[in-house]
Amino acid sequence: MGKDDFGLDEIEELQNSSVSLPSPSSIKRKLTTKEGWIGDFDFAFLCTPTLNPWSKKSRSKTASSTPYYGVTDDLPILLALVCGFQHSLAMLAGVITPPTIFASSLGLSGTPYANYMVASSLIASGICSAIQMTRFKIPFSERFFTIPRYMGTGLITVTGTSFATLSTASAIFNALYSNGTCPMVTASDGVTVVRGACPDAYGYVLGTSALCSLLMMGLSFVPPKALKRIFPPGVTGLVVLLIGASLIGESGFLNWAGGSGTCHNRPETGLFALCPNINAPKPLPWGSAQFIGLGFLSFVTIILVELFGSPFMRNASIIMGLIVGMIVAGGAGYVDGTSIKTAPVATFFWVHTFKLRIYAPAILPMMAVYVSLTMEVIGDITASSEASRQPVSGLLYDSRISGGILADGVNGLLSALFTNAPLSIFAQNNGVISITRCANRTAGYFCAALMVLYGVLAKISGVFLAIPASVLGGITTFLFASVCVSGLKVISMSPLTRRNRIVLASGFSLGMGNIVVDDWAAYIFTYEGGNSALKGFMDAIVIILSTPFLIAAIVSIIVNLILPADDEDEVVSRQAVAPEAYPVDRTTTSVLPQHRSSETGIEEEAYTDKEDRLTKVEV
Repeated sequence: MGKDDFGLDEIEELQNSSVSLPSPSSIKRKLTTKEGWIGDFDFAFLCTPTLNPWSKKSRSKTASSTPYYGVTDDLPILLALVCGFQHSLAMLAGVITPPTIFASSLGLSGTPYANYMVASSLIASGICSAIQMTRFKIPFSERFFTIPRYMGTGLITVTGTSFATLSTASAIFNALYSNGTCPMVTASDGVTVVRGACPDAYGYVLGTSALCSLLMMGLSFVPPKALKRIFPPGVTGLVVLLIGASLIGESGFLNWAGGSGTCHNRPETGLFALCPNINAPKPLPWGSAQFIGLGFLSFVTIILVELFGSPFMRNASIIMGLIVGMIVAGGAGYVDGTSIKTAPVATFFWVHTFKLRIYAPAILPMMAVYVSLTMEVIGDITASSEASRQPVSGLLYDSRISGGILADGVNGLLSALFTNAPLSIFAQNNGVISITRCANRTAGYFCAALMVLYGVLAKISGVFLAIPASVLGGITTFLFASVCVSGLKVISMSPLTRRNRIVLASGFSLGMGNIVVDDWAAYIFTYEGGNSALKGFMDAIVIILSTPFLIAAIVSIIVNLILPADDEDEVVSRQAVAPEAYPVDRTTTSVLPQHRSSETGIEEEAYTDKEDRLTKVEV
C-alpha cells in the first residue's frame, strides 16, 4: 500500500502520536497553580470504601462523577502521582515474583544475588516501561517504508518480567543441573543432596535471551494483519492460559502448602524433612494446616478487598493480600528477617553480575518464548487502546502494534544487559485505567519512576524476599489463575466454530497433557553419543516438548495454517463484515459469541438474548 491509500486524517493522527516535551510555560503553570496541582478529580471517590458491595448504586457511582483524562490531556500533578502509584502497586507482585522463583530454582535464596535480582527486576521494569510509553519516530524510516515507523505505543503500557520465561528457564536450569554445568551439593545435614548456587545458569538465560530478542525486533516489521493471521486470538489465548496453568502447578500451589522445593516430597530425614527447610523459624511438614491457613488468609484478603475496598484498594488488592499475610505470619513467627538485615540500603544495576553466555540448546525454546511474547503484545496493546479510548483499527492502531512489538524486543535486549530476564507488557494495568478514568502518559511516567525507586531502595527487595512461601503461594496462585482467565478472555474473542475448536483442541491436548504428566518428553530423545551439536539439538527439542505453552503454540499454529476455512467460518466472517447482507438465522435460539473481527481486531457486540440477537450487528 502507498501513502496515498491512507486518509489525510489518518496520516495526521499518526504524525501527532509521538511524545513531545512540555513547554516552559506549561511547566510553570503546572507548578504554580492550584489547577495544575489538583484539578477537579474526585479523590474522595477513589478512597471511599464500598460498604454495601451488593448495591448497584454504590458500584455505579464511580466514574460518572470524575472527568476522563485522555492520553494527551492536561493532567494535574497530584492526580498523576496518585494514579502512577496505583499502577505501580497493581504490577508490583507480578514484577517481583519471577526473580524470586529464579533465585529459588538456582540455589541463590539467602544470598546477596537474590536481593539484587528482585531489585534489578524493579529497576529494569521502570526504565523499560518509560521506553515503551515514550513513542518516537525512528529516524529516516520514511525513506525505507511507505509510512514512518515508530518505537513504543505512546499509551500507558507498563512492562515487567514475563511469566512466559519461567517455564522455559526452569527447563533450562534442569538441563544445566543434570549435565553437570551447575553443581549438586550436600546440604548442612550431611545427607541431603541439593542444588548448589549457580549464578552462571542465570547468565546463560540472559545471554540467550539477548540474542533471541533480535527475532522480536524483526517481527515488528511484519504487517500487523499478517501477524494476527498467523497468531489468531484462539492461539494467543491458549498460550496465555497454559502459561498460567503451568505456573500454578510448578510454583503457586506448591508454595501455598509450604514450599516448591524438595520438601514437598516430604522426605523423612534431611534438610528438607520440613518446609521450607529444617533451619526455618517455624518449619513444618509440607501441607500442614498452618501453611494452608496463611496462604488462604492472603488469598481471601484479595476477595474481601474486591468486595469492600475503595477503588484505590481494589487496584492494589494483590499487595493488600501480601501485607495482611505478612503481618500475620510475622506475628506468628514464620518470617525470617535475614534478607532484610543483610540487604544494602541502596543498589543499582551491575552491583552483582552474571556471565552472559549463550546456551545453544536454549536458542530454539527462547525464540519460541519471544514469539509468544509477540502474541501477548498484540492482545495487550489492543486492550490498552480500548481502555484509553484510542482506535483499535486503522493506521495509528497498526503503528502502535508494530511500535510496541519493536519496543518489547529492544527492551528484551536491554533487560538482559540490565541483568534481568525478558520483559513484556503487563495487561493488569488496563484495569487501573478504567477505574481511575486516567489514560494519561504522565501517570505512566510516575509509575515508572516509582518502580525504579522501589528497586534502588534495596531494603524493599529484602522485605519481598522475607515473605513466607505459603503467603507468597496464596498470592501467586491467584495471580497465575488471573493469567489463565486472561487467556480465556482472549480465546473468547474468536467464535468457537468447528475449525477453531480443532485448532484449540490440538494445542490444548499436548499442552495440558504436559502439565499433568510433566516428564513424558524426558524419554523421547535420549541421545548419549559424542556429537555435542546433535546432543544440544536434542536438548533443545526436549526443552520445547517439556514446556507446555511452547509445544501447544507450535502445534496450534501449524494446525491453524493448514486447516482450510469451512462453511461455518465463511458465514461468521461475512456476518461480521456485512451483517445486513448475511442476517442471523432466526430459527435458532443460540447467541452469537463475543469475538474480534479477523480484519480489524475490533471487539464485536455480544448478544444476551434472542431479541437483541435479531438486531443489527455493530462492528
